Amino acid sequence: MANRKGIKRHESLQPLSRHHMIGLHLALKLKRAGTDESRLTIEEIKQETDEFWNPNGQQHFREEEEFLLPAYAQYAKVDQPEIIEMLLEHVKIRAQMDNLINGEDVSLDVMHELGILLEAHIRKEERVIFPMIEKALPEDKLHELSPYLH
Repeated sequence: MANRKGIKRHESLQPLSRHHMIGLHLALKLKRAGTDESRLTIEEIKQETDEFWNPNGQQHFREEEEFLLPAYAQYAKVDQPEIIEMLLEHVKIRAQMDNLINGEDVSLDVMHELGILLEAHIRKEERVIFPMIEKALPEDKLHELSPYLH
């Protein structure tokens, strides 16, 4: 059996990647909500979503938008489709998180849709966006970002 290794991430981006792992677990729970595969009630999933999002998920997006992407913009063009998609997904995820956490009557479709979007977004950042950033930014700039990424 092949020995599989995870993605080697620059140390300054590792806190964001660790948060991504938590997000992938939540995405799976959201996608399984209301199915036989789910071990959690809808209310428990809603609670876990709130715990993920407030304040850590919101802070994660801010760190990417306020520190990571401006640093990237100093060394590469940010008007690339991948970056534009990332930012639009941030807007959609924020709206859907608010709807799920604060909405009165949340449907399973809403939970499933958010799970699918969250998973795809995280995978895009890990497989496409972060490698672009790691390639473009010099080592000293990546280290400079460390105190701002949690």
